[in-house]
Amino acid sequence: MIASLKGIILSKKPDGVIVDVNGVGYHVSIPLCSLGDIPGKGETVFFHTYTHVREDALQLFGFLSEDEKKVFTTLLGINGIGPKLGLTILSGMPVGRFVEAVNSENVSLLSTIPGLGAKTSARLVLELKGKLPSLHIGETIYSEEKTVAEDAVSALLNLGYKRQLAEKAVELSVKNGVTAIEGIIRESLNYLMEKK
Repeated sequence: MIASLKGIILSKKPDGVIVDVNGVGYHVSIPLCSLGDIPGKGETVFFHTYTHVREDALQLFGFLSEDEKKVFTTLLGINGIGPKLGLTILSGMPVGRFVEAVNSENVSLLSTIPGLGAKTSARLVLELKGKLPSLHIGETIYSEEKTVAEDAVSALLNLGYKRQLAEKAVELSVKNGVTAIEGIIRESLNYLMEKK
């Protein structure tokens, strides 16, 4: 099992990054929330990784903090949640907010994550409360003061878009009622592609 990767960023896209480790390019799927915190092309990055092996595929999931990886692997222990849904859940909001939402039993906030309805969110709270790692403010990669919109703008800036365009795209997405970061980034990217 590949437990971590340290290498040079070759490319960075919403579906993941390619990391060059001694001449071998690894595709690493990451939560969309983390995109803004990942260094740019040509810079060094370190991921805590989870290796998922199936008969037809070997996938790497990368996390910037050990806590984020622990939350992901804890999610995989819940019946019906595989790596894809686990990544979608962590893409829906920063890991600190997710842990806080579970611990405070905020089902309505969890339900804003794409792919999670009220029933699944309630089951997550029931099964995860008390099982998630306690996150220490200042030690996680996320600042609780950051808004979802700021996270989305940061992700778009890291993809190479200019700040003014990124802020306008995010503002339009939020005005359209999109609240989860994954949805805001997707809608913003659609808007920016139309502008090209």
